[in-house]
Amino acid sequence: MNAPAVDQAVAATTEAGDRAISAIDTIANTAAGDWLAAAQRAAKVAAAHADAVDRDARFPEEAFAELRREGLMSAMIPAGYGGGGLALPDVARICETLAEGCSSSAMIYAMHQIQVACIVDHGTGLAWQREALARIVKEQWLLASATSEQNIGGSLRTSACAVELIDGAFSIEKLAPTISYGAHADCILITSRRTADSPPSDQVLIVACRDQMELERRGTWDSLGMRGTCSEGFRLVAKGHADQILPVPFAQISDQTMLPVSHTLWAAVWIGIARDAMNRAHAFFRKSVRGKPGPLPPSATRLAEATGMLHMMQARLNVALQTAAAASAARAAAQSCELDAPLSAVHAFASDINALKLGISTTALSVVQDALMICGMAGYKNGTPFSVGRHLRDLFSAPLMISNDRIALNTANLLLAQRSPLPEGI
Repeated sequence: MNAPAVDQAVAATTEAGDRAISAIDTIANTAAGDWLAAAQRAAKVAAAHADAVDRDARFPEEAFAELRREGLMSAMIPAGYGGGGLALPDVARICETLAEGCSSSAMIYAMHQIQVACIVDHGTGLAWQREALARIVKEQWLLASATSEQNIGGSLRTSACAVELIDGAFSIEKLAPTISYGAHADCILITSRRTADSPPSDQVLIVACRDQMELERRGTWDSLGMRGTCSEGFRLVAKGHADQILPVPFAQISDQTMLPVSHTLWAAVWIGIARDAMNRAHAFFRKSVRGKPGPLPPSATRLAEATGMLHMMQARLNVALQTAAAASAARAAAQSCELDAPLSAVHAFASDINALKLGISTTALSVVQDALMICGMAGYKNGTPFSVGRHLRDLFSAPLMISNDRIALNTANLLLAQRSPLPEGI
């Protein structure tokens, strides 16, 4: 690519990022300072216990006690149901803030809000689901999900278990190799086949409360990173009312809500982890050159480049949040006219969100590796102000959460169906 083309590409990317930031700023209301300050207080508590949570692979109880006190568990629930009414960019900001204090706390919070979004977007036509939202607000429930399954693994869009529905009541049994923080959740959203005769891809999503479930632990969680997520395996048995099954197919829930919200909030978490690592690297760099005349050490270039990558990640997330908002508005407009969204637009949005996940999950890891190189042994050792070992280990989970290989293959299939794989102007 020649110099003018590079300049044009950079200008286009910068302009898109500026538009996205401007759009996100206008979303924030006069109470923005309140929820952000609350998130910062929760992040401070999370940071104080982050090393213990990581060392002991335990649930971050202190952080979630503070999040409940601040009312942030219901941040994404519309104000009409008593919630905070925050938009996705606001919740992403909370996730970033928490991640600067404790990766596990931020990831659990992100996964909770993903489940909340599924109920908000697809369940409010049922009285039981509306009552569930009210209880999340009142009791500050923690929501988890059971989408993985024995012999299926991380294939989100496939289930072996089937829900049984008799006389307005459901029952379900599922062997899940991973239910993150399942032992600590007040509610678990469970995927299953619609009926025993349904194909594996004909799925529903069930909202089951703690007092309706039996959880038999099967396996432990002694992991490289994200140790506080307590992602153990369980045999799950649940019974309840038919209205606890969300009324739309899981395929629709996944495409319209679960995957877009997952990829954007996870990206926010990974950016927050990388930012804290770079803050440590920056502090180490300043300390190492303070009062020393002469040329800067070789790590200076690495610091500049890694900081640039961090800024690009943030701009990429901002554009994705703007794209998600536009896709949601277009979908709502089409539904009001009883039309389906154009397939090309659906494919373009899905491939863009997939690209976000692929890009941020790998770039964040690279940024923290650069932070380690800048800090040297002070970053490699635990217990120093410049330690980034926990950050690095936590970010090794990023390419594995819905495997990047699986996502890349799916994206390639989506791109095959598109006339033009790139947005206009790039």
